[in-house]
Amino acid sequence: MSAPIARVDTGPDPYKWLENRDAPEVLEYLRAENAYLEEQLADQAQLRESLFQEIKGRIRETDLSLPSPWGPWLYYQRTTAGDEYPRHYRCPRPADGSFNVDENQEQLLLDPNELAAGGFLSLGAFSVSQDHCKLAYSLDTQGDEIYQLFVKDLSTGEVTALPFDDCDGSMTWANDSSTLFFGELDDTHRPHKIYRHRLGDKERTEVYHDPDGRYFVHCYRTSSERQLVILSNSKTTSEAWVLSADEPDGNWICLAPRQDDHEYYPDHGLLDDEWSWLIRSNQAGINFALHQAPERTPQREHWQELIGHSDSVMLEDVSLNADAVTLSLREAGLPIIEVRPSTGAPYRLQLPDAAYSLHVHNTLEFDSPVIRLRYEALNRPAQIRQLNLSDGKQEVLKETPVEGPFDADAYESRRIWATADDGTQVPISLVGRREQFGKPAPLYLYGYGAYGHSLDPWFSHARLSLLDRGFIFAIAHVRGGGDLGEAWYRAGKLEHKPNTFSDFIACAEKLITDGYTEPARLAVSGGSAGGLLIGAVLNLRPDLFGAAIAEVPFVDVLNTMLNADLPLTVTEYDEWGDPNQPEVHARIKAYAPYENVGSQPYPAILAVAGYNDSRVQYWEAAKWVAKLRAQKTDDNLLLLKTEFGAGHGGMSGRYQALKDVALEYAFVLKVFDMTTR
Repeated sequence: MSAPIARVDTGPDPYKWLENRDAPEVLEYLRAENAYLEEQLADQAQLRESLFQEIKGRIRETDLSLPSPWGPWLYYQRTTAGDEYPRHYRCPRPADGSFNVDENQEQLLLDPNELAAGGFLSLGAFSVSQDHCKLAYSLDTQGDEIYQLFVKDLSTGEVTALPFDDCDGSMTWANDSSTLFFGELDDTHRPHKIYRHRLGDKERTEVYHDPDGRYFVHCYRTSSERQLVILSNSKTTSEAWVLSADEPDGNWICLAPRQDDHEYYPDHGLLDDEWSWLIRSNQAGINFALHQAPERTPQREHWQELIGHSDSVMLEDVSLNADAVTLSLREAGLPIIEVRPSTGAPYRLQLPDAAYSLHVHNTLEFDSPVIRLRYEALNRPAQIRQLNLSDGKQEVLKETPVEGPFDADAYESRRIWATADDGTQVPISLVGRREQFGKPAPLYLYGYGAYGHSLDPWFSHARLSLLDRGFIFAIAHVRGGGDLGEAWYRAGKLEHKPNTFSDFIACAEKLITDGYTEPARLAVSGGSAGGLLIGAVLNLRPDLFGAAIAEVPFVDVLNTMLNADLPLTVTEYDEWGDPNQPEVHARIKAYAPYENVGSQPYPAILAVAGYNDSRVQYWEAAKWVAKLRAQKTDDNLLLLKTEFGAGHGGMSGRYQALKDVALEYAFVLKVFDMTTR
């Protein structure tokens, strides 16, 4: 079967015709690419199935989540073998304070398997009212992140669909258990309005509207459950309005009117036995400081600094409950948890691994003396740990099981540093079987590098299928991400975006120079903004890589950023710049993957798109592949898979997602001629 060849039109964008969604010629082309992929990988069918079964075999298919206590109930999820989605339950809370589930008294709250009916399903909100009598939930059945809202009466089982369209999926209860606040999307898919709706009414009342296309709006409850917050924030600026959760019809109060480059995030809790606002703000420095304000006077003029700004430590988040303020910090590229109990000295948690992922998983009830943490490493499955706030004692309540033979000590985790072009030291996290280190091995290098998102090391059941075949897995913590704090993020955005690409290339060169791998056996992967990274480095240094996977890749960045009618474009100006300005246009054009495809050899490439993706349109991958196929000078595999029933996050069911992973792994194994185990 010959590779599909896309029509080349005249004009500055010869493949723009692929943007005509639902046009017969576009659908024909995308389906031809899917058929070509299946034909080219036909000899991998058995391997793909073996990989799927292998990965599935490590996952405990029937399992119970760790129950969360709230009021008179334990809330939990149960997965069942063969089902794509977990079911949501609750049962009466045991009097002994344990987390033991009484199946004889449990109540099924929601079954997404029944609701999905074999199609796409994404559960947005899942929020139980304060009186525990109603469940508010939202569903996306297309993958386009537009949700329908529902309320279920938990005593009768009656479900009411709320008659509102273009919803963002959020649903927040007031304390009367009858009033809901929810968000609406505008024509560019931006959450721009918050509405109030009282159950039983047919109408809704607009309570907030932000017409500025740079700002996303959402509503949430504070940790204390006493206050509601509407937060409107762009990539660089925020503004918050607050209201007592007991007075849903009241007037909202603005904490601090928006000021360019001032980000602040409020929460509400107890401080020295007084109800107070705690506000994380970057006005004193880019790594954020913590301020406090009285409950009744939360405005900016009443803020007092509680924890000052640090040049070396990033204050990423704050978690509140009655007994402590818990700080999520980032120092030297690692997440740190610092607890400040209401009585006693502050302390930091001690952890067993050199590189890891750690965050506050659940603060439970506000009055609880414990919180839960999620901890994992590249070679250590995720653990839910209970932390006693008063003394810092940790207890592992649940570890994600790995079925079958597995020994964490058989795998070694490392952190090394590459030197970027400007001398900056860029961290790389690695994991592999101990015997693979010391000689060149096939290596899978992952990167992202945007929006200040940190790629803390994480464990993967699926990844074991690569590691046990001799692969080393690595993460390049490049600038543009938040791995080393806010300054690290700012050094890889806007005019500094090329640092993201040169950092990744430096990481690849370091792995080759130090003997971890060699170019022909180096696979690289990234998704969304990480797909832009992959597309850019393939243009710059295609000789460094043997295979590349780009998932929902943001590769047509220039044309997308020039189209203000597309979802999210205007909000992205703070990340990439506004190409309507000539100097920004030139800057983006210089690195945009689609524009810079050249007549040169490229490694084998697999691109994956979601037809209903509202964040990165399907045509970005399609146009990129079409141009690559027309211009590249090699015979290496170039494949495009368009998921017609998926959005930005890929297929929604857990088994469907595993099959997608099996496809990607089989592609790499084929390219590296490693199809036999």
